[in-house]
Amino acid sequence: MNYEIVTDTGGNLTESYIESAGLHILPLTIMVEGEEFHSYSKGEVVDLQQFYTMMRDGKMITTSLPNLKDADQLFREILNNGKDLIYLGFSHSLSGTYDAIEMMLKELATEFPDRKIRCVDTRGASAGQGLLVYHAVAKAKEGMSVDDLAQWVLDNRHKLAHWFTVDDLMFLFRGGRVSKTSAWAGTMLNIKPVLHVDDDGRLIPKEKIRGRKKSLNALVDHMRKGAVRPLVEPIFINHGDCLEDAEYVASLVREEFGDVQIEINYIDPVIGAHSGPGTLALFYLAENRD
Repeated sequence: MNYEIVTDTGGNLTESYIESAGLHILPLTIMVEGEEFHSYSKGEVVDLQQFYTMMRDGKMITTSLPNLKDADQLFREILNNGKDLIYLGFSHSLSGTYDAIEMMLKELATEFPDRKIRCVDTRGASAGQGLLVYHAVAKAKEGMSVDDLAQWVLDNRHKLAHWFTVDDLMFLFRGGRVSKTSAWAGTMLNIKPVLHVDDDGRLIPKEKIRGRKKSLNALVDHMRKGAVRPLVEPIFINHGDCLEDAEYVASLVREEFGDVQIEINYIDPVIGAHSGPGTLALFYLAENRD
């Protein structure tokens, strides 16, 4: 193909997949008590578990945009090599990354009028964004043009269902998703909220369920009701350092749908910093996100 696909670490894709797919990744920044980290570095395997250990230890973790100077350098390298490009970005409702990159690409379009530069908000997060990118890569390898691919993503982004549950409501409180009173009350009552990402790319609480196991079951209940049939593989499951829970959800999916391809990975700390250790998320193609 005569174009390159660029995304960011909001998509939680594995290092091995990124390499095999030939993707370009913009790493968002993680600050741990003033020290800068990235959850993805080209050619390196990053220990994501360490970030969750730091969260449990009470370290203050904040997040910010990719290094824009590095992003500009990557885009120029692609364009100067005579390639077009498409950027598939983290939901603008959850991060300022998309808006910043879109502005940068609009400026580059005036400098490179002979190149096609496309920028699409996936309205997704975590492996919801990643699974959309996964399917986009497959379309590109089949020969889809950059313009058609941009339109395909626009047409299909609201079919990528995201269902989450969290184990510690205090992380949602710190991220402004719930009030302090709700977080404390929910913790006392063992409430485990079930959330999803809506069509505007916002993280929305949908249910309050008492008990961890019931909240995990609820994720698969939503999939049972909404997933396209026949099921489109793979299914992505992301977790905040709770692999046993991820494997439990995977077993429920296989009980319902058979021996389907399921990819399990850590939730990127850029997202995990706001949802906390114990977050569990399920992603699949559906008729719609609800």
